[in-house]
Order: sequence, then structure tokens, then C-alpha cells
Amino acid sequence: MRKLVILFIVLAVVFGIQMIFGSDVMAAIGNVPEGADSGALNGLRKLWEFTGFANVQLGHLVMIAVGLFFIFLGIKYNYEPLLLIPIGTGILLGNIPFVEGYKIGLYEEGSVLSYLYFGVKQGVYPPLIFLGIGAMTDFSSLISNPKLMILGAAAQIGIFATFLGASALGFTPQEAGAIGIIGGADGPTAIFLSSKLAPSLMGAIAIAAYSYMALVPVIQPPIMRLIVPKKERAIKMKPPRAVSKTEKVLFPLIGLLLTTFISPSALPLLGMLFFGNLLKESGVTERLADTARNSMINIVTILLGLTVGASTQADYFLTTDSLKIFALGALSFMVATAGGLLFARLLNLFLRKDNKINPLIGAAGVSAVPDSARVVQHEGLKTDPNNHLLMHAMAPNVSGVIGSAVAAGIMLSFLL
Repeated sequence: MRKLVILFIVLAVVFGIQMIFGSDVMAAIGNVPEGADSGALNGLRKLWEFTGFANVQLGHLVMIAVGLFFIFLGIKYNYEPLLLIPIGTGILLGNIPFVEGYKIGLYEEGSVLSYLYFGVKQGVYPPLIFLGIGAMTDFSSLISNPKLMILGAAAQIGIFATFLGASALGFTPQEAGAIGIIGGADGPTAIFLSSKLAPSLMGAIAIAAYSYMALVPVIQPPIMRLIVPKKERAIKMKPPRAVSKTEKVLFPLIGLLLTTFISPSALPLLGMLFFGNLLKESGVTERLADTARNSMINIVTILLGLTVGASTQADYFLTTDSLKIFALGALSFMVATAGGLLFARLLNLFLRKDNKINPLIGAAGVSAVPDSARVVQHEGLKTDPNNHLLMHAMAPNVSGVIGSAVAAGIMLSFLL
């Protein structure tokens, strides 16, 4: 840690010298005395002009600090490290100062980063992520208790509330729709929708979505304790019933047809999600399912995180719109969490005493899989060490994934 602080001090000193004396130093080098080796000095001057020290701006240092903070959160606190470390490293790559025109930066046509970013701009990476998620996901808890799907739908209120908030702040309907999807706490869906509706805001939207996904263990517990009384947090639910293999195989097929007929625009996401789950549950394509949930999703996650991070070049990212998006994202995530909790409490009014649900699982309606379900489990155990809610929470959690994709498809249908 001490070495890191020393490095920051050195960078700050160099930056200060460059800002205060940089032009004077270059002028002095340019005034070569007669008889001196002007070729060597001109070479030094050109070398200096190409270094990051000569081109660094305050915005670059701010974004580099943000990137290092993301990496710190991923390593120190294990907050979504598979996402935050690639994104943090991408932020560093995107904010190394350079002279434009040499096909280095992500926004320069023909650069390596711009080719890798193609998968983000054209919405290629998100469906592949959904394929891997489908191959990982066990829908048994949702199949055994279908009414819990309503909680996943209720949590999507954050999406539409944020849409209204973004519209009120002056964003266009297309931009507001892309910003609103942050409320679903679903990074791939946010990237997919913003690539269609608001490409210029994609970096800010993606960073906001993944940031709040990573901060689920920090944001959700206070809201859960505020909205759900301790007595209700202690409710014990019946164990989920056993689900047959036939039901597991039929679910992705029925889910695919039903959801895509409702929201055809979400076909790239939902189609891949249910296809991945069919590979898992069919029992005859285990090799394909294993590739989808391991090698492929790991490769795509690296490329997605790195290029999304690199898209946050200070010149493009540090704007008032970005600050508004981050504020709206935080609000939308809190509204989504509260919506799921309140609807769970409302649902209990219509259920028999022996069949009531623990309202905490409503917080898992946001589609941060499986982190929000783990938070529910943790909060349940804090209230009662014998109350295990993880399997119950997975039902609204996976339905939240489906719900956010359906909501994105609806937004796309109305706004594109």
C-alpha cells in the first residue's frame, strides 16, 4: 500500500511539473544554442511530446483513480471480481494519455481495442453472456414455486421509474430507456439496450450497471432492514418441492416461446438464455453446456469488461450526463429493491398463514445473479441462524433476469 501511495505522489508531482513548467521546458529545449547537437535535442523533444506525461490531463488521473478503485474493490472485498478487475484494467488502458492518429485508442478506427469493442457496439457480447448464464442456471426453485416469478416482475419497477426520472432530467426518450435498464441490475442487458438506443452513453450506463451490481451487498441490506420488520424477516418457508427432469427440460422451451412472443425484441437475449439452459437440462449436450458456462463465458467476460472499461476515456466519459446517469442508477437500484420487498409483503396479505413467504426474498427480484440471493440468505441468517432462504431467493432472482430482458425488449419496441 505504501508503494502505491508513493507511486501516486510521483505521478502527481510529474503532472504538476508538466502543467506548470511543461511549456517552458519545451521552449527551452526548442531554443537550441548555435553549435549544439540540435538533432539529439529535437529527438528528446519529440520523445517527450509522445509520452503520457506530456499529454496527461486531470481527467485522465481521475479516471485512472477510478480504475484502481474498481480493482481494489474486486481484490480486497471480492465485489464481483470477475467484472470489476477487467473493467478497472480497461479504465486504465482507456486513460493512458497518447497522441491521436496512431490507431491506439478505442475510439480510433482500426485500433485493436476498436475491433474488440465491436462486440459491445453491435450487441454481440451480451447474448453470449446470456448463453453462459442459461447453462449455469438451475430454474428448479422457480418451477417449484411459480408465484415467486411475480417478485422478479415487481422489482422491474426500478426500470420504469428511472425512465421517467431520466426523461425529467432532459434525456431523449431513447437515452432515458437505455438509462432506465440500470434499474434491473443487469449489465449485459444494459449494454445490449444502450448499443441500440444510446451508443454515446454506453460507457457510463455499463459502468453504472456493473458498479451497482458489485455493490449489492452494500446497498441492499439497509433497505431490507428498513422495509421488512424483524418479525417478517424471521418467516420460515416450506422447502421447495422436487422438480422432475421432464419439467426442467420443458421449462426452457415453454419459457422461450412465451417470453419471446410477448417481447420479440428481446429474442437475442432470451433466446440464448433458454438455449443455454436447454443444453444444461437436456442431459445429452453436457460438453456444449460446459463450454458455454466456462470457457466461452470467461472469454466474453474478459473482452466485455476490458473494452467497456476502455470506453471510459476522460474526454468522452467525464461529463454532466455521466454524473446524472450514476445518480439515476443508484436511485433505480434502490427503487427496484424496495419494489420487490414491498410487493412481497403485499403478496403475503393474500396467502394462508402456513404458506406465507419471507419478504426478504423480494430483494432478489433484481437480476444480479446470484449476489442478491446470497444477500437475502445472509440477512435471513442474521435474523434466525436456522432460516435458510437461498433456494427460495433464487426463484425471484432468475425471474428477474428474464424480467429485465423482457423489459428491455419492450423498451426497444417502443423507442427504436
